Amino acid sequence: MTWDEYALVPAAELAARLGVTGNSAAAMTACRDKATSRRLFAEHDVPSAMSTRVDTQAQATAAAFRTGFPVVLKPSSHAASIGVVRADTPDELPAAWKFASAGASEQGPEGSGVLVEEYLFGPEISVECVTQHGVTTALAVTRKEVAFPPYFEEVGHTVEAGDPLLPEVAPVAVQAVRALGITSGIQHVEMRLTPSGPRIIEVNSRIGGDLIGELVRLATGLDLPRIAADVACGTVPDLTPTTHASAAIKILYPPATGTLSARNLSITPGTEYPWLHQVTWLREIGEQVALPPAGDLDAGRVGFLVVTADSPEAARDRLSFLTTGLTLSIAQ
Repeated sequence: MTWDEYALVPAAELAARLGVTGNSAAAMTACRDKATSRRLFAEHDVPSAMSTRVDTQAQATAAAFRTGFPVVLKPSSHAASIGVVRADTPDELPAAWKFASAGASEQGPEGSGVLVEEYLFGPEISVECVTQHGVTTALAVTRKEVAFPPYFEEVGHTVEAGDPLLPEVAPVAVQAVRALGITSGIQHVEMRLTPSGPRIIEVNSRIGGDLIGELVRLATGLDLPRIAADVACGTVPDLTPTTHASAAIKILYPPATGTLSARNLSITPGTEYPWLHQVTWLREIGEQVALPPAGDLDAGRVGFLVVTADSPEAARDRLSFLTTGLTLSIAQ
């Protein structure tokens, strides 16, 4: 098993060589290469996005006009929204191509080129799933906050036990997992809630990043790393929720690109604020930070906050309350 997007195929190859439970390398390659994912979704009638793989700006331009604006350009086999950008008009395509192709130059070996895709309108979510012996169970819904358009930086997530969306989106997530040939492990299935219904963005055959696994544990009591280990060891995991709450994370970005000159949160975890579970700083004063497009999530993120509450609204209110005591300053 692995929680690392770029280790999915090597982990599958090791499992095959060792003769232990795991996904096939072909299924993991299908997850990593989004062009292959789109083809398999189309073959299995999974609602997704129109997509064309291209290698040049001229091909990207032709594909964008066939698709219709706005379009999304993304590397075929990268992760963490690296190189992903929206172009609303033909005039924006050259800059979008430059950004996406730069990301594609550093992508994994499972895919190549850039995808030009239909932009899916609607809120973005993910469905956290577990699969054992080819049977997939949807466990939780993560509601996402995306910022810095035309880029797609994820800046917050909220998980609610018993989210009313789960019955609607679970069948689509299960259908997508099956289409890619996934038979084992944890899946982080990203989709958008479009006017025509849920449509798949991509399937990641691992626990979601940004502490989504921890949010699921705090909200439901389901321990995704423990469940992943059980599945990898051939043990039937316990999928019974033991908690009914909401949990949320806010990822802190600086107000501008520059040198971090101050960072402070006046409120600290403790008995006075038992719902504040984690305050973590990722950058020290004096370090350089950069917002998109100059910086990716590694260069842009300063820290994060994790809270719980009785409802998603209350969790988001608590995050808003915390930001009133937050200081982030940049020296140009």
